[in-house]
Amino acid sequence: MTYHANLDIASAIAALSRGFRRLKGIGDEGAAPGDEIDFDEWDWEVGVGLYGEFRRAEAEGDEAAMDRLARWYDRQIARGLPRRQVNSTAPMLALALLAERRPREDWLAIIGGWAAWLHEEMPKTEEGGYQHTVKERDNDGQLWDDTLVMAVLFVAQAGKLLERPEWIEDAHYQYLTHVRFLGDRESGLFYHGWTFIGRHSYAKALWARGNAWVTIAIPELFRICPPEGAVARYLREVYLAQVRALDALQNGEGLFHTLLDDPGSPVEASGTAGIAYGVLAGRREGLIGAEEARIVERALPAILARIDGDGFLGDVSDGTPMGDTLEFYRQIPNLPTPYGQALGSLFLMEYDRVAQAAR
Repeated sequence: MTYHANLDIASAIAALSRGFRRLKGIGDEGAAPGDEIDFDEWDWEVGVGLYGEFRRAEAEGDEAAMDRLARWYDRQIARGLPRRQVNSTAPMLALALLAERRPREDWLAIIGGWAAWLHEEMPKTEEGGYQHTVKERDNDGQLWDDTLVMAVLFVAQAGKLLERPEWIEDAHYQYLTHVRFLGDRESGLFYHGWTFIGRHSYAKALWARGNAWVTIAIPELFRICPPEGAVARYLREVYLAQVRALDALQNGEGLFHTLLDDPGSPVEASGTAGIAYGVLAGRREGLIGAEEARIVERALPAILARIDGDGFLGDVSDGTPMGDTLEFYRQIPNLPTPYGQALGSLFLMEYDRVAQAAR
């Protein structure tokens, strides 16, 4: 791996963290960043952001940042948590990781209750998949790429933390079920969603950020609670096929387009950073070797070039519900988001870790 010594990656990571803490809401850039995390809503957008911030604090041994995360959770818990659904589960992953480092009975009770609800009570699709419920609607019969990161990784971590092997088994099953129904056998990539009502994949959108969720989710599962045997072999092969397909779709600037197979659709930085991080995470977990070099090296200058003076990553598309047409995906606007900050940070942190190890 080539280290771009002329690019100050550490400063970029710090800037992304400051930008994340400054955001008060989606697209709301707030005031100059202080010490606290300002995001006001408990949902998936900040959940991914919190995961990125936790991993940054963990990598840097930043206990002040861990304290800041704890204060955000305590403020949110004190005012009351929202209705349980897939997207509102996303913040639970970083909480479960934080509770592993700092066990607290109140946190462990919340984690256990939420994971039990997902396992036992949350609406399921045919064949027992996690139905992608959101705050706006229940999405009957729908499976989405997003669910693996927003909910299933948490179930695996909760199972590990609270010694509940049935939750871990459920998480592994969810991976197999989502891969089965969302995977495109011809390309090796993933459609955004599948519905059992009518049994179709909507617009058959090969959506960049949706594919990034899969590229991230598989190695992160190996990091948190590794599958074994045939499940491990199967997920590794699925992951390798996806990475090889993605390698051919990155544009000359190092970015992926919102619709991976449509170079006329807008470029998308969060999907690009997520894919690049997922590739590096796969290398970290021993799932991949030198195949990743081109994706990662091409993505690095493109992501660094999109971090502005306030620490916000540009060309990040807004939250994206299921689209019935490809044009729907082309029209999603860009704006600063917690998940964009986190995906950029995760990529740069992992890149820097590998580069430092190679020195």
